[in-house]
Amino acid sequence: MAAKVYAIANQKGGVGKSTTCQVLAAGLHDRGKKVLLIDLDPQSNLSTLCMAVTDAQKRDVVTILEVLTEENTLSEGIQHKDKYDIVPASMFLASIDGRLPDQISRPYKLAEAIKTISKQYDYIIVDTPPALGTLTVNAIIAADYVLIPAQADILSLQGVSQLYSTMQAARKHANKGLKIAGIILTRYNGRTNLSKDIATLFDSAAGTMKTKVFESRIRENTALKEAQSKGVDIFSYDKNCNAAKDYKALIDEIFGGEK
Repeated sequence: MAAKVYAIANQKGGVGKSTTCQVLAAGLHDRGKKVLLIDLDPQSNLSTLCMAVTDAQKRDVVTILEVLTEENTLSEGIQHKDKYDIVPASMFLASIDGRLPDQISRPYKLAEAIKTISKQYDYIIVDTPPALGTLTVNAIIAADYVLIPAQADILSLQGVSQLYSTMQAARKHANKGLKIAGIILTRYNGRTNLSKDIATLFDSAAGTMKTKVFESRIRENTALKEAQSKGVDIFSYDKNCNAAKDYKALIDEIFGGEK
């Protein structure tokens, strides 16, 4: 059976996309699943969190850039970690349009690469840059589902709306089966009226998009940063902290009914 592909996307940066990717992968591993992470962000935050080797450290390492340009296969870019595998980003990913001159095939490169290894994994999770360019479009066309992390603020809400327009176009022209799995509220403070009011606006936006805001909200927690500084996932670092509890509840909510 082919892996289910999830793209983690939001045009706004700083909403926890890379953290969400890593934690979902670790949590799914703990449930007995085999997971591949793909880092499409030139900032390489996910690669850093997972302690993957990028071309910033080793010149001849195979990254997702070489996979997209078909200089190497996806299998050749995979690095094996304790809980999951990862294909790292490249610091040169921002030049992707110049490296892929064929505009017709350009949006389909990731989908084509994923087909070659899809049956080796249960889940493939793709991290995207904070922009709606070629890289994010590749992720959306390759994905079965999109997960949208968002902070409870107006700018995040605007980013979600713009992303939705891109997903609608992808559905119409390239990926008819694409589903929005839901919106994940991160760095959430349920004790403030502002967060509650913004959450209500997100619920309204989710209704328009025919999706939902997940009930599991990720609270601000210093344990996440501490775990990341030590190079481990939050479940390995402190499974009883608020962040671990929040993400465990989120994983149950997203994947609980899946075999």
